[in-house]
Amino acid sequence: MTGPDPEFRSGFVCFVGRPNTGKSTLTNALVGEKIAITSNRPQTTRHTIRGIVNRPDAQLILVDTPGLHRPRTLLGQRLNDLVRDTYSEVDAVGICIPADENIGPGDRWIVDQVTRMAPKTPIFGVVTKIDRVTPDRVAKQLLGLSALLGPEREVVPVSAKSGQQLDILTDVLVGMMEPGPAFYPDGELTDEPEQVLMAEFIREAALEGVRDELPHSLAVVIEEVIEREDRPADAPPMVDVHAILYVERDSQKGIIIGHRGSRLKEVGTAARTQIEKLLGTKVYLDLHVKVAKDWQRDPRQLRRMGF
Repeated sequence: MTGPDPEFRSGFVCFVGRPNTGKSTLTNALVGEKIAITSNRPQTTRHTIRGIVNRPDAQLILVDTPGLHRPRTLLGQRLNDLVRDTYSEVDAVGICIPADENIGPGDRWIVDQVTRMAPKTPIFGVVTKIDRVTPDRVAKQLLGLSALLGPEREVVPVSAKSGQQLDILTDVLVGMMEPGPAFYPDGELTDEPEQVLMAEFIREAALEGVRDELPHSLAVVIEEVIEREDRPADAPPMVDVHAILYVERDSQKGIIIGHRGSRLKEVGTAARTQIEKLLGTKVYLDLHVKVAKDWQRDPRQLRRMGF
C-alpha cells in the first residue's frame, strides 16, 4: 500500500479586503466556474464560500469571505466575526487591493486586523483589476502594497476579468502550501449546499441596477425545493423552487417588485438561468417579496435568515 504523494500540496487560502475589491470575481476565475456571486455593490458576499482549484500537483481550497469593514449593524458585526474566524484557520491569507483605488486607512486597518488576529498565518498581497489601469499605475500599486505588507511578502498583480497572471498567482499559492492530501474529490468545485447557492444567485440578480441602500437590506431565503412529479414521460424533469426576498421597508419592496411586477420578473429570469445551470435541470422559480422591519439589527430575524 502506497502512502500520500510527497510532492502533492494542499491547503486553504482566504482572500480578504475592503468590500468590492474583487475577491469573489477572483475566486470564480481561479476555480473556473461561478461559485460566488459578484456585484459592484459593497458587501455583496455574506457567507464564506469555498471554491476548489484542482491541479495534478495540488488542491487549493479558496475561502471567499465578506469584505472586512467597520460594522454599523448586528449583521455587519456577525459578518466581521465570520471573516476573523476564517483567517485564523486557513493556511494563507491574501490581502486584495484593487489597482484603480488608492491604498487608504481601511486597507491599513485590515492588514492590522489580520496580523493581530492570525499572527502565525502567512500573508501575501494581490493587486486586483489590473486591466483597468496603465502598467505604470500597476507598478505604483505593487510598490505601495509591498511597503504596506513588508518586503518579505509576495505581491501578485492579477486581472480576474482578462485572466492575466492567474496562473502565476496559483503557482505562488501552491508554493505556500505544505505537502498533503486532496481534501475533496477531483472535479469538485465547491462544498456549498445547493440551497445556499440558489439563494445567492437570486440575491445577485436582485442587486443589479438598484439603489445604494438596498444591498444591505436584502436577504433571500429558499423556502422549498420540490421535484415536480406530474411531468409527462417524454418531458424533461423540472424542479420547483420557492423563495422569499426580505427587505426592511415597504419602499424597498416596491423597488424589488417594480412597475406591475416587471422588476421581479427580470430578477426571476436572470436567477433561473443560473439555478438551472447549477442543478442541471429545468426550474420553475417562484419569488415573493416580504418586509421584515430592521432585520439586520434583530437577532431572532438574523437567525431565521441564516446569520
